[in-house]
Amino acid sequence: MVATRKLNLRITTPDNVKYDDDAEMVIMRCITGDMGILADHEPASAILDYGVLRIFKDNEERRIAVFGGIAQVGDNKVTILANDAQWPEDIDLAFVEAERSRIERRSQEDLDDLTIQRDQVLMRRTLVQMEVSTFPLIRRSSTSKKED
Repeated sequence: MVATRKLNLRITTPDNVKYDDDAEMVIMRCITGDMGILADHEPASAILDYGVLRIFKDNEERRIAVFGGIAQVGDNKVTILANDAQWPEDIDLAFVEAERSRIERRSQEDLDDLTIQRDQVLMRRTLVQMEVSTFPLIRRSSTSKKED
């Protein structure tokens, strides 16, 4: 069997470390679009947008909601300093859905530009939270692996 090269992924927020382990691939939402990282990726820096960060390890995919920050890639390490990040189990889906409904109702009102911009950011956050919290952990069967 051919071993897949791994890289170290560390996701930190101002409050705590969300992830510090190996991964085979990381896909993150940057302000310029999605960026995929494999082992031996060239050094890079990126500004993170609100979005889903996908972590692939041992034929599984995990997703975490990331709300802005920066990523540094080099020497088979990905270091993410996120403004905030939430695992699916950290998200109260009922609260998020209620927040989304509240924002949608407010969008019908005559609001000032600052309130509209704030609500747009909050809506993006709720949509990312909903996507992450409703994504099941994918487990591929061991029979789908090819042995060399």
